[in-house]
Amino acid sequence: MRKEQKLTVKDIAQIGMMIAIIEVCKVAIAGIPNVELTSFWIIIFTLYFGRKILYVIPSFILIEGMMYGFGLWWIMYLYAWPLLALVTWKFRKMDSALSFSILSGAFGLLFGFLCSLPYIFIGSAGADLSAGISTAFAWWIAGIPWDLVHGGANFVIMLVLYHPMMRVMKILQNMNVSE
Repeated sequence: MRKEQKLTVKDIAQIGMMIAIIEVCKVAIAGIPNVELTSFWIIIFTLYFGRKILYVIPSFILIEGMMYGFGLWWIMYLYAWPLLALVTWKFRKMDSALSFSILSGAFGLLFGFLCSLPYIFIGSAGADLSAGISTAFAWWIAGIPWDLVHGGANFVIMLVLYHPMMRVMKILQNMNVSE
């Protein structure tokens, strides 16, 4: 049986800093449609802080809901961002800017598809499953131009920032900041 580790003050401070970084970056570039750093930070923080991301993502999602309201988009966040962290965790042994750029870009391209899933249930209300699937498909297809921007931006951001951020994270790790 694995011994349960408790969060230290240092862990809580790191989690708070990760959430703050994601939120500040999100607000700072909010005026640029479908360009975001949230995917970048979730990937980087998952790689370097491991399981602490399990505290960061729900906190980030809750803060987003409190700031912008708890709409349908918020439900989508409940599974989209954890999915990105899970996939990142599965590929954590890779140390390749190109590989993580592809992952980040693919996530941006698929974000609209992931967000279309609730429309299956909405479209099925009072009808049948095929109506729900048609509703979700139409919603997803209508957003493909925005997904292309999202995926392209995610790819470029990761490609440009991966190595510089990895160097910063290694310096912080050597300073015993991330342990």
